[in-house]
Amino acid sequence: MKVLLVYAHPEPQSLNGALRDFAVAHLQAAGHEVQVSDLYAMDWKATLDVADAPHLASGERFDAVLDSQRAYASGGQPADIAAEQAKLLWADVLILQFPLWWFSLPAILKGWVERVYACGFAYGVGEHSDSHWGDRYGEGTLAGKRAMLVVTCGGWESHYSARGINGGLDDILFPIQHGILFYPGFSVLPPFPVYRTSKVDAVAFERLCQAYGARLDGLATDTPLAFRRQNGGDYEIPALTLKPELAPGRTGLGVHLREE
Repeated sequence: MKVLLVYAHPEPQSLNGALRDFAVAHLQAAGHEVQVSDLYAMDWKATLDVADAPHLASGERFDAVLDSQRAYASGGQPADIAAEQAKLLWADVLILQFPLWWFSLPAILKGWVERVYACGFAYGVGEHSDSHWGDRYGEGTLAGKRAMLVVTCGGWESHYSARGINGGLDDILFPIQHGILFYPGFSVLPPFPVYRTSKVDAVAFERLCQAYGARLDGLATDTPLAFRRQNGGDYEIPALTLKPELAPGRTGLGVHLREE
């Protein structure tokens, strides 16, 4: 199996750094191929801007969508973007590892998504009609691949529970898991969260690695989250609202998961 680990933490000697090193060693010991995109070590450019559209003449107006599409289609993207796209196409599994900062991705990882997910590559693909609104949400360029989030949190697990003050972790991660991962086609595995990071001592780290190792061993076999496919018959097209007979009377993010 080929695994791409996209890692976003500025301190190599952090808990995140130790978890990254454990994952690489564990996967390689099991015979898997691993590539790591360490965004801080790469000095990754996080801003999507006119520099990513070398085809534009000086002073010409930059359009983030159209110029992303033009650069991708013409083979004129910056080399760093093309290299990350090649890694995604190579990988069977994508792991995004990051600390939860202000209820979202670190800016450098958000910038990786914005630049690498070019129009024509991760979105804007497939037929767009009144009966098929593009290849997305379960279809698309990255369909057939798996993805998982490894997320470290400073707060307690109870803070991120269904009734916790921070909101349920599944809801917080929904824009990432459903939007960034499921949208271009990934089958999304349940996340691997780590709580109370400042309290992880050597004993706790050993237990953490045992649990993480079990999740890594299940990357190819664990059951993905049951997100509903856009073109699977659950949504009215082109309105893209859930059909009224499904999850009747319910609203909220949870309706986009199939009921078991």
